[in-house]
Amino acid sequence: MKKVSCIFIVDDDPITVFGIKKMLKSAASCDDIQIFQNGQEAFEAVKKRKEQGKVIPEVIFLDINMPIMDGWEFLEELIALDINEHIVVNMITSSIDPMDYNKWNGFKDKCPYILNFKNKPIFKIESEDLGCINVAS
Repeated sequence: MKKVSCIFIVDDDPITVFGIKKMLKSAASCDDIQIFQNGQEAFEAVKKRKEQGKVIPEVIFLDINMPIMDGWEFLEELIALDINEHIVVNMITSSIDPMDYNKWNGFKDKCPYILNFKNKPIFKIESEDLGCINVAS
């Protein structure tokens, strides 16, 4: 089980949030899991943590389609904050539009963080979703 200092779940769907939280119990040890209904709330929380010198989320589960600030807008703002810590961002979506996957692929080139793409529903949290890299011995 991976020890994670802070996890943000940014999704307006309570069922998805519930499922991610439940799966995290068996995949990660984390005492600081924060839930946000939209990207604006999550961005303000990251910005405040940075300004106060507090722990930045190591792992973010980020829904693409949300009200107020969607996942793409959040990602743009996160990149602009210029945070030097290691962050794994898991973009999650129920969309079947290939444009979302293509947009994610474009973001991978300009994003300084690990950027994963996951379709809803999520059935399992993989080690790479938490930043674990499998290395063959």
